Amino acid sequence: MRICKFLTGFLALVTAIYLVGCATSGPHQALERQTGESVVLVGEAPANLAFAPALSEPITVRSTYRDRLPQTTHYQPGQDYVLSASGEIRRTPGSRIPDFGTNMLYGKEDFQHDQFPGFGNGRFFVYVDYAHQEKWQPPPAKAEFGVAQLPKTRQKLRAGATVRIVAFGDSITAGGDASEPSLIFWERWATALRVKYPRAGIAATNGATGGDATIQGLQRLEQKVLRQKPDLVLIGFGMNDHNREGYGVPLDAFAANLRTMIARIRASTDAEIVLFSAFPPNPKWHFGSHNMAAYADATERVAREEHCAYADVHRCWMSQAARKKPEDLLANNINHPNDFGHWIYFEALQATGL
Repeated sequence: MRICKFLTGFLALVTAIYLVGCATSGPHQALERQTGESVVLVGEAPANLAFAPALSEPITVRSTYRDRLPQTTHYQPGQDYVLSASGEIRRTPGSRIPDFGTNMLYGKEDFQHDQFPGFGNGRFFVYVDYAHQEKWQPPPAKAEFGVAQLPKTRQKLRAGATVRIVAFGDSITAGGDASEPSLIFWERWATALRVKYPRAGIAATNGATGGDATIQGLQRLEQKVLRQKPDLVLIGFGMNDHNREGYGVPLDAFAANLRTMIARIRASTDAEIVLFSAFPPNPKWHFGSHNMAAYADATERVAREEHCAYADVHRCWMSQAARKKPEDLLANNINHPNDFGHWIYFEALQATGL
């Protein structure tokens, strides 16, 4: 009897220890990872990360998006920066982190970038890897916008066939300010598709031209897209279309131009189409109309009415940037994403579920 009571008590103790262990490890299992999140720091003023970090987990703060490059500097806590449990990061008095307060566009209102030769944020970024408990995933594509609109592409990928992708748009799609070609958002997506469909032959071509709005896109469509005989076309305009009158394209004409592109692609090729929106540029930039949400809505509306897939970059961007400064993500301080911004675009494409 005593032995039975002892065994019963022992088993209860072991069970309790096991349950405590599970409860302790539960939060760790639920942690999310943020890799290469970019931020610029002004003096010793705090700046926000997108999420509150789990300070019990390793945190890396460095000078390059990709780690362990020859030019990478790793910054040290206490010596170069201080990070709080709420997600505020700031420079220390003797920090090696560049002070964004010395950027030539810092503090400028309604600035015209052509008056500031050499503008840009590249050397001011720090990139942070950290764990956090707040759940984030790119807003999932609505069923009408996802892989259901890409049946031929999915079939070819699953069959191990060749799929030719053309990325068509403006300087963002052309890779403006990505630190290397492999970090351009559609290059990342093509790489992810190769991993997911290892038997398929995936060829991705850059058909974008810096500075283009949809008007110029229509003029280049034959050469940049139709002659390439694509299976899948990614179309991303809006950043230049949304600019102030005299520089951009009015909203109705923008939507009409997208429809014309879609019609011409379908008339000349068997390609399926993914439309994707853009993010708001620096609100202090003189030439922007700062009405990007309307251009994103128009892009979504065209995708719905023309039965195209749609990658909601605008929504993904705003979700990640909710606690951050615009300059934290802008490589040129105007309208080009940095490497982390290209990752946001990539996540929006991933959300289509192809």
